[in-house]
Amino acid sequence: MTTVNDLTTYIDNDADDDILDLRALGPRFRRDPYPVYAGLRARGPVHRVLTTTGTEAWLVVGYEHGRAALVDPRLSKRWSHASDALRLIAPAPGTHMLNSDPPEHTRLRKLVVKEFTPRRVESLAPRVQQITDDLLDAMLAAPDGRADLVDAFSFPLPISVICELLGVPFLDRRSFRAWTDDLLSATDPAQQEATVARVGRYLGELIEEKRRHPGDDLMSALIRTSDEDGDRLSPDELLGTAWLLLVAGHETTVNLITNAVLALLTHPDQLAALRADPSLVDNAVEETLRWDGPVETPTFRFTTEPVEIGGTVIPGGGQLVLVALGDADRDPARFPDPERFDITRQPGGHVAFGHGLHYCLGAPLARLEGRIALRTLLERCPHLALDAHPGELEWRPGLLIRGPYHLPVRFTR
Repeated sequence: MTTVNDLTTYIDNDADDDILDLRALGPRFRRDPYPVYAGLRARGPVHRVLTTTGTEAWLVVGYEHGRAALVDPRLSKRWSHASDALRLIAPAPGTHMLNSDPPEHTRLRKLVVKEFTPRRVESLAPRVQQITDDLLDAMLAAPDGRADLVDAFSFPLPISVICELLGVPFLDRRSFRAWTDDLLSATDPAQQEATVARVGRYLGELIEEKRRHPGDDLMSALIRTSDEDGDRLSPDELLGTAWLLLVAGHETTVNLITNAVLALLTHPDQLAALRADPSLVDNAVEETLRWDGPVETPTFRFTTEPVEIGGTVIPGGGQLVLVALGDADRDPARFPDPERFDITRQPGGHVAFGHGLHYCLGAPLARLEGRIALRTLLERCPHLALDAHPGELEWRPGLLIRGPYHLPVRFTR
């Protein structure tokens, strides 16, 4: 096994049995993983790695091979297919769409899509705008003209929206934020296991509260919804779906907004272009998703049989496979000049929300919130600027969610 402090050392060593220990790459890899992925892509599409929790995995890089892996039926999302040798803690309680395969996945998605409709999402736009305005009112009232954008804006906006959508306004947001940090970014399996149990109990109580006091919200609708045959979500499936909607429904948007603002503030020409032409806001959201999206690798996949990718055979028997979405969206074979952040780039084609049957159900809501958040923030903060050196920002550990914990900014009203 090879552990690496310098990527060049690893790339120069071409031994077939090398494993790249991602932990050895340290904060530099957290801050900017893209050169590492590009270096690996130059050597081939599949690499054995040790993840940040020390678990062995097969990492797929590049657009073509990554996109194909996302729809390969031999790569299962079911944790029951994971090898016993893997030291893994399921990052969520209950059964949901991201830990199931067809036909179970098809059934679950059908029941959820029946209630989580485009019309319901679009109807949220006025409320998203109101929450955005209220948060910016509070942020701009700071007497010193400084704030942590994550704490003041990009976290409370999506968590407020998803809580109202689900009808859980009594959510303990401070605790829930700490729990999701543990679930999505923890490197300690024991800590993650304890948090999974804690979140499971908490969500179970939320669901029972909605059973006793139903409303016209999404959670109440999911509890009572059924298909033509009378099929309903089981208690375990309601628990899993509540987790999926609450966590995935806010966490990706938190980091979409944060990463977009950071990208714009560190690319003044692009910020100036957006200020000059606010109609580019949709492009700015899409380019952020491509250039520095909030999901670095999607949730786990496990081999159900040997899988050949680009000349490398990944063994069957529940091997862990990770697809580097961030690298796929910077592959020069698909995107010209991919390292350049360019909000005038023709949008489309990125895999930031996944691809295939597991494509993110909440993508329209994330785009809606991102669009309203960016447009309103720049309108109301004409002199917004970073209040820290980009190299000083602390980035989330782990390979799932990508974004800084905090984003200090300064502004004038």
